[in-house]
Amino acid sequence: MAVRIGFIGCGGIARQHMRRLAKMEEVELAAYYDVEGEKARECANEFGGRAYESYEEMLEKEGLDAVYICTPPFAHGDIEKAVLAREIPFFVEKPIALSVRVAEEIAEELERKGLFASVGYHFRYFDTVERAKELLSEREIGMVLGWWLGGFVGTPWWRVYAKSGGQIVEQTTHIFDLARYLVGEVEEVHAYMSLRLLKDIPNMDVPDVGVCNLKFEGGVVGNISNTCITGAGGRIGLAVYCRDFVVDITGGRLTVIEPERSESFDPKVDPYELEDRIFVEAVRTKDPSGIRSPYPDALRTLKVTLAANESAKVGKPVKVG
Repeated sequence: MAVRIGFIGCGGIARQHMRRLAKMEEVELAAYYDVEGEKARECANEFGGRAYESYEEMLEKEGLDAVYICTPPFAHGDIEKAVLAREIPFFVEKPIALSVRVAEEIAEELERKGLFASVGYHFRYFDTVERAKELLSEREIGMVLGWWLGGFVGTPWWRVYAKSGGQIVEQTTHIFDLARYLVGEVEEVHAYMSLRLLKDIPNMDVPDVGVCNLKFEGGVVGNISNTCITGAGGRIGLAVYCRDFVVDITGGRLTVIEPERSESFDPKVDPYELEDRIFVEAVRTKDPSGIRSPYPDALRTLKVTLAANESAKVGKPVKVG
């Protein structure tokens, strides 16, 4: 029997998932809701299933096996709780919330009901990242440097701090999560952020440049920098430094650097397809052990990025709770 999936949020990232799920024989795309009803209707026309005017009605009528929650950051909370009230496992895009309190309430409810949720940290599903993780497991790490250096995101809510949480929480969270995945837990952060060059953009109040120093458990130190001011010369990735050995992940490409040689590896898997397939299999078998970014783990990444925001606000280091 096919796994029946409903979508709450039908924007760009949702459609990336839909296109991959639609190719899986064991999946039925059954229902869609979006605050812009036309988006839900377009998805129903393209992938089959029914569009709804409210997610509550969708959850009530469809008998879904799983739900994808692909909403902006500020919309998280009530949706997840409504899905959990019907004891449906879900896949949710990052960031999982804009407050620790909301995310902790959801994590507690997941545990109480014995349910699971997967979070869209797709870097964890690159085969090159798995190779990097294996290589680093054999070595002592000294430091880590990360970047999300790119251009402005035109989505109206992204530029509003109260709706997106800013670039570190909404976008660079991928690099913070990748650092945790490869290096370990962060215990303290010290961040600086500023709105420098994009003040002319209407309603813009998120910082357009930022840097964050990190202190990991065990003594590893690091820095993750981000900006949304440049459409040229950008970089998205993470480099982990050991003695005479560097692992560099740029996009999905892995480069291993040693004093007299370097070797690069391009990814051979689609990480979005793999994270979707693993989630579907978890729903089908009721075994979530293959999920690489379970909700409680993503909560720890959220705590790091929110601590960075707090550090920039108060002007001093902040412990990660």
